[in-house]
Amino acid sequence: METAEIRRRWLAFFEKNGHTVVPSAPLIHEDPTLLFVNAGMVPFKPYFLGQETPAWQRATSVQKCVRTGDIDEVGKTSRHGTFFQMNGNFSFGDYFKAGAIELAWELLTSSLDDGGYGLAKDRLWVTVFEDDDEAARLWTELTDVPAERIVRRGMADNFWSMGVPGPCGPCSEIFYDRGPEYGHEGGPAVDEDRYMEVWNLVFMESERGEGSGKSGFPVLGPLPKKNIDTGMGLERMASILQGVDNMYEIDEVFPVLAKAAEMTGRRYGERSGQTAGDSHPDDVHLRVVADHVRSSLMLIGDGVTPGNEGRGYVLRRMLRRAVRAMRLLGYDEPALPHLLPVSMERMSRSYPELRDGFERISQIAYAEEVAFRRTLAQGTTILDTAVARTRSAGGDTLGGEDAFALHDTYGFPIDLTLEMAAEQGLSVDREGFTRLMQEQRERAKADAKAKKSGHATTEVWKELRALGETEWKAYEALETEGSVVGIVSDGVQVQEVPSGSRVQVVLDRTPFYAESGGQIADSGVIELGGTRLVVRDVQRPVKGLVVHTVEVKGDGLRIGAAAHAKVDPMWRVEACQAHSGTHVVHAALREVLGPSALQSGSYNKPGYLRLDFAWNQGLSAETRSEIEEVANTAVRDDLPVSAMWMTLPEAREMGALALFGETYGEQVRVVEIGGPWSRELCGGTHVRHSSQVGPLTLTGEASVGSGVRRLEAFVGMEALRYLAKERAIVAELSSLVKAQPGELVERISDVLGRVKDAERQVEQLRREQVLAAAGSITDHAKDVTGVTLVAHHAQGASADDVRAMVLDARGRLGEERPVVVAVAGDAGGRPVVVVATNALAREWTLQAGALVKVAAQTLGGGGGGKPDLAQGGGQDATRIGDALAAIERAVADRG
Repeated sequence: METAEIRRRWLAFFEKNGHTVVPSAPLIHEDPTLLFVNAGMVPFKPYFLGQETPAWQRATSVQKCVRTGDIDEVGKTSRHGTFFQMNGNFSFGDYFKAGAIELAWELLTSSLDDGGYGLAKDRLWVTVFEDDDEAARLWTELTDVPAERIVRRGMADNFWSMGVPGPCGPCSEIFYDRGPEYGHEGGPAVDEDRYMEVWNLVFMESERGEGSGKSGFPVLGPLPKKNIDTGMGLERMASILQGVDNMYEIDEVFPVLAKAAEMTGRRYGERSGQTAGDSHPDDVHLRVVADHVRSSLMLIGDGVTPGNEGRGYVLRRMLRRAVRAMRLLGYDEPALPHLLPVSMERMSRSYPELRDGFERISQIAYAEEVAFRRTLAQGTTILDTAVARTRSAGGDTLGGEDAFALHDTYGFPIDLTLEMAAEQGLSVDREGFTRLMQEQRERAKADAKAKKSGHATTEVWKELRALGETEWKAYEALETEGSVVGIVSDGVQVQEVPSGSRVQVVLDRTPFYAESGGQIADSGVIELGGTRLVVRDVQRPVKGLVVHTVEVKGDGLRIGAAAHAKVDPMWRVEACQAHSGTHVVHAALREVLGPSALQSGSYNKPGYLRLDFAWNQGLSAETRSEIEEVANTAVRDDLPVSAMWMTLPEAREMGALALFGETYGEQVRVVEIGGPWSRELCGGTHVRHSSQVGPLTLTGEASVGSGVRRLEAFVGMEALRYLAKERAIVAELSSLVKAQPGELVERISDVLGRVKDAERQVEQLRREQVLAAAGSITDHAKDVTGVTLVAHHAQGASADDVRAMVLDARGRLGEERPVVVAVAGDAGGRPVVVVATNALAREWTLQAGALVKVAAQTLGGGGGGKPDLAQGGGQDATRIGDALAAIERAVADRG
């Protein structure tokens, strides 16, 4: 049974049994503590935590998940993977243990003809929490599981919580016996390789307190409502129903592995010369390719783009690990164009949007592979320099800082650094590297969390949200009356604060737009009698709660005070212009470049917008002009702008575009400009007619990552100001070169040509002077234990100058006796040294490469080259004299 069919049967079964089918949330989640959705219940957390009321009592989903905590272990065994799908059924105060057990048993054991999975009843085992007599009784009463196949286990195995204070409860796991060829008899307590867990039923009935680990916390008491949260691993069930050993051999994964094996001429499952239980290196690499290609496909599909931090960093690492694995298998050509389409063909059976968006997805992935191939060349040079510096300092361990710089700046995988350093006889400070990586991740998480929460804990915002949802009037009004229901100072709720404070304030009603969807927060004031609050930021730290960061002016601020909130009207007008302008530019972009030029991110503020989109090459001046003309034509045509609320499936049905990376609820807002010309899911504020956007001028276009470009533009008055400045510059240039504006390009090109000719003549004269000076440096040659040595500091000379002087001087000194010429320059304040030797000197064991490293070490750098000619450099030009003296000592001590 194909994985897509297993998925279909799951949803159909629970829909038939009264569950609402909830589409998978994107892998990118709004929770600042998570990089990606990592469990099927994550989108339902607000309901379990009591932060929101679910729209249904029963729900089911197949949730896309990514876990990256053990990414380094991927491939080493057949159990580790990053992307997986979790089938789940949920009850919010509806059915409980009996209902969950009955439903699970029916689906697992019903025949294929009846829509079930057809598993043999005598192969199923269950575990229950050691004190859960009720669950044990229900399994025997409601199913055919005999008592001897019901195993009781402790909190470490059969008690669930989120890891923080909140809902918890015992769980019951269902295992499938794969047979004696997979391990020992005796049930899951004996061997979890033979007895594979396929489904976990969580009976969420209690509340836990503070504590650590899986059991180090108190159970405080019962929840107001008992809930059910279950999870079935789709890949695990697929391996059972398809009769294969593991997830790497199922229909959604193995075709990529098989294609990689075909391309590299390797055989999967090869174990020659391996210890029992170990994986052949080829198997490891093939699994890495299969897992990471699929995970990358799904991440890019949900709007992640490669980068150097956060989610983009994880994606970049996966793509590059896959490419690196193919290279280790002996394949040096671009691999992703052959592998990614195979994964798309399989995964699109469950996620058809992957096929629709594949042009965008593939552009991003292929561009990243091209960039990584360049990185390998650049990073190898940087690594060689770091290795040389480490050796010259007498060390045998490459510093964690060097490894981190290679990884962070050049995207060099740490495993590649480890391997290449080992080839040169060095180890790597892995602990230092890991520490720096962890510090970077913690900074990124802290920044994201602080932005949303104003440094307050989630608990503070949950407490305020429990008082009621903020009545949000941003779409309807610029001013509202209300009252202060919460004040947070330094992360703590307070009753009052004095004038001059900077705090977070919650009102029961507000017209202020909270930052989201690329649009920054409104500016304005909140007036309370003799107090004036200047609004500096507005955020939604938890759903349904709007928080204003304010500066308190005048009298102090107290809870319960009546408040008159006023958005700056000009700010809002210009913010609407910018946001609607973003939609107009996006539609124009797609009209000019085609439907694959999809927006992947945006930012807009009054008068300014920027838009990131999937594209793998720069736009010509003509293309930019065409996009600008299409956008301004839409503005001129005064297209109607409207907003409608509907369900997410309805929005998709009508072709509304979703912004990648955003999380949408069941009801979504669709904004249209000119009907189908621009139709996007959007929660921002907009103009009423496109003409109100005003003039729009593109100001820049550049790359911001592999396969991603960025357009910037001004709108409205800012566009006019920008054009006025441009006009003033043109007028000034016309005056300077005494030409009409239409003649500027030709006149300036002519001037620049003459300047370049003059620069070439000056450079020629300077070189002639350098060569003339080279003749005189041989006059200062000295005898050093039988070797003719020239050691000269050419002040202000560049690397090219120094090389010319060295070669000229060596030629003048001939081959009658050993000759070493060393010349150092310091153009731009950066020292460079070049050393040349003749054939007789090399016979005396004087190698240019070795001598230049002696000098470069003194200068605080590195270098190398051939035995007859080598070049190096460093950081400290004041030590050039010491570097030349070091060469002289090395010549004297050659024996």
